[in-house]
Amino acid sequence: MALNTTVSPNNASGTPSMVSGLTSTVATTLAVANSTHIPPKLNPIFLQTRAAQAVSGVFVWLAVLITGHQVYCHLRYYNNPTEQKWIVRILFIVPIYAFDSWLSLLFFNQDSYYVYFDSIRDCYEAFVIYNFLSLCYEYLGGESQIMSEIRGKPIESSFFYCTCCLAGRQYTIGFLRFCKQATLQFCIVKPVMAILTIILQSFGLYQDGNFSPTSGYLYITIIYNISISLALYALFLFYFATKDLLAMYDPLLKFFTIKAVIFLSFWQSVLLAIFETVDVISPIFSENGKERIGTGTVAAGWQNFFICIEMFFAAIALRYAFPHNVYTDDQHDLERREPMKSISSSLRDTMNPNDVIQDTVHNFSPAYQQYTQQSTSDKDLEKPRNGGHFGRTTSTNEKTMLLSSDDEL
Repeated sequence: MALNTTVSPNNASGTPSMVSGLTSTVATTLAVANSTHIPPKLNPIFLQTRAAQAVSGVFVWLAVLITGHQVYCHLRYYNNPTEQKWIVRILFIVPIYAFDSWLSLLFFNQDSYYVYFDSIRDCYEAFVIYNFLSLCYEYLGGESQIMSEIRGKPIESSFFYCTCCLAGRQYTIGFLRFCKQATLQFCIVKPVMAILTIILQSFGLYQDGNFSPTSGYLYITIIYNISISLALYALFLFYFATKDLLAMYDPLLKFFTIKAVIFLSFWQSVLLAIFETVDVISPIFSENGKERIGTGTVAAGWQNFFICIEMFFAAIALRYAFPHNVYTDDQHDLERREPMKSISSSLRDTMNPNDVIQDTVHNFSPAYQQYTQQSTSDKDLEKPRNGGHFGRTTSTNEKTMLLSSDDEL
């Protein structure tokens, strides 16, 4: 039996329209699918690659080696403990910043792990500002000697140093007290903010770059900005008052280096947070289209990568800002170098926090507000040399005296 394969004109015209409609439906379905799903194969961003870890690691270990050698030289020629202990503490900012940022990069794929690493870095940042101011105090002979030099002098009006509102007033013990209190408060506020950040992070209430009123990032950033601005303003005021006295110690290079490491890294993080807010920085999605790493973590990853690179240049700058050769003897032969046992004891001396605790009590306790500190040691018996630095001291023991001041706060 033969099959009838004849197609009527009506059916012939309807078949193409049916095919066209089916094709249109399939195309629409695919378009919707492509708009709602992430492709199964996602290329990792640069921060997730071995190249990023390797490049940052090279700069980190170079920075650590450069600074490690410099710290070793200061401890090897630990001839002026009252100055060098502050310098060694300042130098440690490079390995702490660099290694901490590198660890954050290594754990980049673990969302929010960086918060715990960066808390250590941020706490030491506050400690460095205090140590730098204390070093400047030591350069000038201590609180009592500084007060004898600037007491009664009028405060010059300067728009650049923001002293316009202080015009007509004189330097008093209250000025030095403010400078120390402003830096010490940052040493207190920063660890507290770091602990609060970790707590809020554990409850899902903290995310970098999230300026929502319901996020703890907004309030912690505001408090942090006020605290660090106050500490840096105190450094500005102190330099403005003592720049002539500090001239022999090359204060500009030291001041600029410390400010660059701390302040520029802070504004770098602010800029990345703005990029995050305007969607320049995007989150990372998993293969099923679910957000796996938030924009805050990506922004922090770029911050950590940049810090790894920058610490190499910071190590070089600090090497010139705080050279060890000004503390070496004129005849620095092998017999006069410190033995390894003395190096370890010198390192323990730099890590002893007793001076920080005593300074905090002295500057915040109402009982000491009208007194200035004067430290006496064997250094006072030496004559300055090598650009104002003192020679070898035979003892690291210090005695602190409180001298009454007639100034009113």
